[in-house]
Amino acid sequence: MTTSSALVTGHVGLNVTDIDRSLVFYGDVLGFDVIGEGKEDGRRYAFLGRDGTLVLTLWQQADAAFEPTRAGLHHLAFEAGSMADVRAAENRLRERGVAFAHDGVVAHGEGTASGGIFFHDPDGTRLEIFAATGAENAPAPTEAAPTCGFF
Repeated sequence: MTTSSALVTGHVGLNVTDIDRSLVFYGDVLGFDVIGEGKEDGRRYAFLGRDGTLVLTLWQQADAAFEPTRAGLHHLAFEAGSMADVRAAENRLRERGVAFAHDGVVAHGEGTASGGIFFHDPDGTRLEIFAATGAENAPAPTEAAPTCGFF
C-alpha cells in the first residue's frame, strides 16, 4: 500500500460489558457526546466524540472485564489542553469514586514536563488523561520506564 501522507488515528473502538454504564462514564465523566448509536438487542454500540468528530466507539460485545495480560490494547490516552484540564478531570473522577493507578498527577518520566492521571473505566480498561506540560514538579512513579508503561 502506498500513501501520499502519514496515517493518523481515526478513532478507537472498545468492547464493553454494559454499554449504558459505559455511556455514563465516557459521557458524564469524560465529557464525550453520543453522535450516533445502535440500540438493537444483541447489537448495541455508540459513537462518541466532540464537536461532531468521532473519537471512540463502544461495542457491547464483551462478556468479561479488560484483561491487561492479554495481547491487544495496553491503555488509551486522551490529551488535555492544559494541566488545569487534567486536574479538573481528576476531580470529576474522584467525585465518582474512580480508583487511580497513581495518587494524582504524575510525570511521564523523571524530569519530564508531560504527565497526567491514570485510572480505569468501568470494565477495567486502562486510561490516561495527560497534558504536554505542567507536570515538571510531579513525581515519576517508575524510574526505569515510562509511567504509562506499567500500571
